[in-house]
Amino acid sequence: MHPLISGRWSARGYDDAAAIDDEDLTTILEAGRWAPTWGRIQPVRFVVGRRGDATFAALTDSLNKGNATWAPASAAFVLVCTTDEPDDPDKHAYGAVDAGLALGQMILQAQALGFNGHPMAGFSKATAREVFAIPDDIRPLAILAIGRLADDPTTLSQEIRERDAWPRERLPLDRIAFAGRWGEPFA
Repeated sequence: MHPLISGRWSARGYDDAAAIDDEDLTTILEAGRWAPTWGRIQPVRFVVGRRGDATFAALTDSLNKGNATWAPASAAFVLVCTTDEPDDPDKHAYGAVDAGLALGQMILQAQALGFNGHPMAGFSKATAREVFAIPDDIRPLAILAIGRLADDPTTLSQEIRERDAWPRERLPLDRIAFAGRWGEPFA
């Protein structure tokens, strides 16, 4: 597996003094823009804020309590949105797939640039919709926090240090990849 994938994890211990420049942030957004898209519909849209600007502050205000404890130390937030067309099941489902692909590519690009990307679903979609005047046919799905890891973990709260020290685990492949019929492990 590529080291960008095997080394990726969703950290919380960001350096609250680290910034992201235009070039790096644009490169991360371009990675999302160039993600695969179903039927060439390209439904994914981004709302982008950097720590210190009004967009970042509004996105911070939308975070749930758990994310609000660590995420404001991020250098940037990217609100990832896609189509919201429940009357068209294909567009609705594949819009979410496209958003996930864009999010994944942005996370890997951030990793390649020395940043850490942490996707968050814990935020008020209604608040984001209202503050940014997001149209009814678009749904906010996730906020990507982008930051640099703190050089000195002792500057972080005990809770963040403990959570960032949790082992990175996934179910074994024989429990999620099947062949022949459901439940029979892919050899």
